[in-house]
Amino acid sequence: MTGRYHAPFAEGGSHAIDADLAQRLLRVALDRGGDYADLFFEYSVSGSYGYDEQILKSVGRAVSLGLGVRVMKGDATGYAYCEDLDFEAMKKAAETAAQIASGESQLTPLSVSVRRTPKYYQVAEESLEVAGEVKKSILERADRAARAVDPRIVRVDASFSESVREILIANSEGHMARDRQPMIRFGVRVIAEDKGNRQSGSSGGGGRMGLEYFELTSPEWHAQEAARQALQMLDAREAPAGEMDVVLGPGDSGILLHEAVGHGLEADFNRKKTSNYSDRIGELVASELCTVVDDAAVQDSRGSINVDDEGFLPARATLIEHGVLRGYMQDRHSAQFFGIGPTGHGRRESFRSHPMPRMTNTMLLAGQDDPEDIIRSVTRGVYARKFGGGQVDISNGDFVFSLTEGYLIEDGKVTAPLKGVNLIGNGPDVMRRVVMLGHDFERSDGIWTCGKEGQSVPVGVGCPTIKISSMTVGGTQVGG
Repeated sequence: MTGRYHAPFAEGGSHAIDADLAQRLLRVALDRGGDYADLFFEYSVSGSYGYDEQILKSVGRAVSLGLGVRVMKGDATGYAYCEDLDFEAMKKAAETAAQIASGESQLTPLSVSVRRTPKYYQVAEESLEVAGEVKKSILERADRAARAVDPRIVRVDASFSESVREILIANSEGHMARDRQPMIRFGVRVIAEDKGNRQSGSSGGGGRMGLEYFELTSPEWHAQEAARQALQMLDAREAPAGEMDVVLGPGDSGILLHEAVGHGLEADFNRKKTSNYSDRIGELVASELCTVVDDAAVQDSRGSINVDDEGFLPARATLIEHGVLRGYMQDRHSAQFFGIGPTGHGRRESFRSHPMPRMTNTMLLAGQDDPEDIIRSVTRGVYARKFGGGQVDISNGDFVFSLTEGYLIEDGKVTAPLKGVNLIGNGPDVMRRVVMLGHDFERSDGIWTCGKEGQSVPVGVGCPTIKISSMTVGGTQVGG
């Protein structure tokens, strides 16, 4: 690593932040009587490439730098930020956040010491340090491979994004932590056309790694997978409608778990009692087959973090164990409310945002069933392979998800591709209806971003093949 994009607040940087400077700012933040304060420094560089119609049509680069200051007084929080690391600008941000309190300083921040962090991602050479021509060639390879699959492929779009985010957190309890977070994401979208029928397909992946990702999963593989999906959908029939068995494929189907169940297990919703899971620790909330964890320690995964955005070390959190609710994902605020320690789930989009409980890599662990036996057990149903968008009501878990790739199951066999498939249900209810769970756990390949209260963060999901009994399928062929 050349350090070409090393943060200016890092050791040796032009605005190096050391323990003494952090403590000066924390004293200002606590000056009006706050109970707690923290500083969040962030430096990020990102790049993007867009390839369309066999031309590199867009290239972008962005840099962001700033400090967020949080002060807590009881249940109230003051937050301010600045985009300048001049001491006076940082001091003003600390003074602004301090106004949540209105008394005299009663606390002195403890001496700050650096907390050692694990290494869940170690990149030999960050993507941003590799010449743009190399990334352009990756996009060209994908374009050529997709077009070579079939003459019915009439359009190919390929994209590549990259970033490195360096953070430093210091708080009034004496902790300081640093992390450097690389990320890449690659994607291909194709359109196939035959006799006026146009269908699309897509594939992508990435994670906290460099261009070595393409040694494991080539741009050609993604291009061929996107083309396969689009060509399959040319023959798709209208989806059936009604109650029927649904089988969720491994990997990407974890996004349904993430949205319909995972958000309800974030501690702030439960602190405010707006989640379906509020006050239900120890209760059976899912099929006994189901164990759900959130684990930030998955090597190189898109959702992994070495330290959360409050400076806490993340731990593997068991949320549901054999159907029983065991706990929530906690940030500092919620952990104080519940009288337990933080689980390292305090995350934020940037220094402009306050932290809140967020998922990292949320996964339904494998069961014992053979995936082929799961398919054979279905007389008539739907096999969900890839998901598109969806809507979820956090308060009760009601959801609607659309499929970008789904198939009919008839007499124990996957048959016709389907279009216009929507899955309609309730997250907790679906978890209780899990009747078979495959041994084929897969982790989704680095494509998902989660939104909450206007903030977006990268996440990972994973699951095995899942059979759900009697789920509502929204289609156009009633009884078909």
